[in-house]
Amino acid sequence: MNAHDSALHTSGDVLAAGSELLRVDNVTLRFGGVTAIEDVSFDILKGEVRAIIGPNGAGKTSMLNVINGFYHPQEGTIAFRGEKRSKMKPYEAAASGIARTFQNVALFHGMSTLDNIMSGRSLKMRQSFLAQMFYYGPARDEEIEHRRRVEEIIDFLEIAHIRRQPVGKLPYGLQKRVELGRALALEPDLLLLDEPMAGMNLEEKEDMSRFIIDVNQQFGTTIALIEHDMGVVMDLADRVVVLDYGKKIADGMPEEVQSNQDVIDAYLGVPH
Repeated sequence: MNAHDSALHTSGDVLAAGSELLRVDNVTLRFGGVTAIEDVSFDILKGEVRAIIGPNGAGKTSMLNVINGFYHPQEGTIAFRGEKRSKMKPYEAAASGIARTFQNVALFHGMSTLDNIMSGRSLKMRQSFLAQMFYYGPARDEEIEHRRRVEEIIDFLEIAHIRRQPVGKLPYGLQKRVELGRALALEPDLLLLDEPMAGMNLEEKEDMSRFIIDVNQQFGTTIALIEHDMGVVMDLADRVVVLDYGKKIADGMPEEVQSNQDVIDAYLGVPH
């Protein structure tokens, strides 16, 4: 196992590649009288890149928020690694192996790249706060190990040149890369990416696409991806589920979904 493998190794090896990692069953989410998601079901298989696409307002981000416990559906269940649940808090989802990036970058802008990614290791820290504060013995050894893993992630994402810079001063594309690094620091079984290419130029998109492919193929991390750029979806995704007005209208291989008339109509704004 090389250095990068050790930094991004996930804990879900007991599940064989291609087996069901997560299942969404008949999930409905309402906000007052507004239905954001209506009776949606799909699965995510271990080792795949699963794209969730649809027009603006289709319920994509709401679905990720349900998966990582930020929203609790009124109906339906989520099963992760075979365990069904209807409610889970975000920190519980993170502890179980689900990491997340956000549509709008959510970083500690006054902190450095290194410290932001280090914050992603917090759930991996076993020593008490008091021991960490005095920085001795096992706490010091643990800190050294966490920093080693963070440095490996920084090298993997090719951001060593900004490791000490406050992230608030970085270009948007690099901020998105730092946020990806923080998510990888959790060593997730399932990585949720909410529009990781949003606001990027072509070169930045190519870089991010390369990192996503490497995380998936080299380290076996399962990825659920929301993305508006259909070219990116066609290149990255193994399977695609399409939402429109909160309902699932298609689910299948990228080329199947791309030629689906309901999907074409949804993106062209054809009235329902």
